[in-house]
Amino acid sequence: MKITLTINGERREVDASPWKRLLDLVREDLRLTGTKEGCGEGECGACSVMLDGEVVNSCLVAAGQCDGRTVTTVEGLAHGDVLHAVQRELVACGGAQCGICTPGIAVCAAHVVDRGLIRGKNDHEARETVRALLAGNICRCTGYQLIVDAVVNAARETR
Repeated sequence: MKITLTINGERREVDASPWKRLLDLVREDLRLTGTKEGCGEGECGACSVMLDGEVVNSCLVAAGQCDGRTVTTVEGLAHGDVLHAVQRELVACGGAQCGICTPGIAVCAAHVVDRGLIRGKNDHEARETVRALLAGNICRCTGYQLIVDAVVNAARETR
């Protein structure tokens, strides 16, 4: 089946099984290897991408469901050489360690920041909201505090 989608702002056509996972289409067919597979069951969030502006676990989405739709991966967060505020802050705060969960966290966190979901909240409320919104992204390395710091800092930067 020909699957036509806009990925990271570029219209692409791929010949693939409609039952192939979006995760595999992105990594194997489109060679965008930033998106990682953690559990393959939709439990860890490592494979998070945006589908038409909403965060989804790409391991649970069939490629055929993406025909005519827009996908943003971690590679699509940056604009050329300019990283998204979340990406910059994850590096600055040390919120990225082994790198398996980082792409999914960056995508989800960019969604939080870009949608202004913590705008106007005091520091405590912002941190609690970030923790709740990133609850579907499991990290075994950082203990989350540095990730939360990075998202809050990125939100402040983009005001």
